[in-house]
Amino acid sequence: MGSTVPRISRRPSHLDPPRVGVPRWIFLPALAGAAFVLLPLVGILSRVEWGNFAELITSDASRQALLLSLKTSSLSTLACIVLGVPMAVVLARTRFPGQGLLRSLVLLPLVLPPVVGGIALLYTFGRRGLLGHTLDVLGLQIAFSTAAVVMAQTFVALPFLVVSLEGALRTAGRQYEVVAASLGARPTTVFRRVTIPLVLPGLLSGAVLSFARSLGEFGATITFAGSLQGTTRTLPLEIYLQREVNADAAVALSLVLVVVAVLVIGLARQGRTSL
Repeated sequence: MGSTVPRISRRPSHLDPPRVGVPRWIFLPALAGAAFVLLPLVGILSRVEWGNFAELITSDASRQALLLSLKTSSLSTLACIVLGVPMAVVLARTRFPGQGLLRSLVLLPLVLPPVVGGIALLYTFGRRGLLGHTLDVLGLQIAFSTAAVVMAQTFVALPFLVVSLEGALRTAGRQYEVVAASLGARPTTVFRRVTIPLVLPGLLSGAVLSFARSLGEFGATITFAGSLQGTTRTLPLEIYLQREVNADAAVALSLVLVVVAVLVIGLARQGRTSL
């Protein structure tokens, strides 16, 4: 006869950590917050002219605005990565006099009205700006061009990547980098093979936030780049223009912008989960 192994049931131990629940009252403000965000989206859906939806979003002006927004937002996100990753590393991994002031100035676009950022860019890179004469001599005219759109989007979106990545760097600590350096790895190798893979989810999150912020940028763009169809008129500017002449088109394009933003955030969350 085969012997049977007795089943041993594990009894709760007093050493097990207690299960911490959520206070019941907290669900009420949580639901109120969710409703505050979702109800305006429902309001947009309720005003869409579904019978003419395809016609409204496929006009030449609408397609040009959408493609321009996707193009410039992608370029500005790339610029944020190129400029923001070194800035975040310097802020998180070094100490120097005036570092707190520098961090405050880097994050300034987070609290500045976008139109103020547009004015600052105009009086720096415009034809009569701080660097305008030098750029004009070199044959470069940035203001009211597609490049101006990318610069305006980068200006307002860069802090989102810096904040996200700096927080990820501080949370990750330096122990793995110290071990790699002690084994003889050079700083560039440590940065490329250890630091970046370690904070890749934070980098991805910051890049998505930067793209989303660039996609919805309005104030700095219209101030520094203007609203020229096919050149500087991004989707938010097209929505604002259509609001004055064709409210149905404005609502339809607003829904398109919401859908694109939701897809970007959803893909980013899926990619971050798989990392």
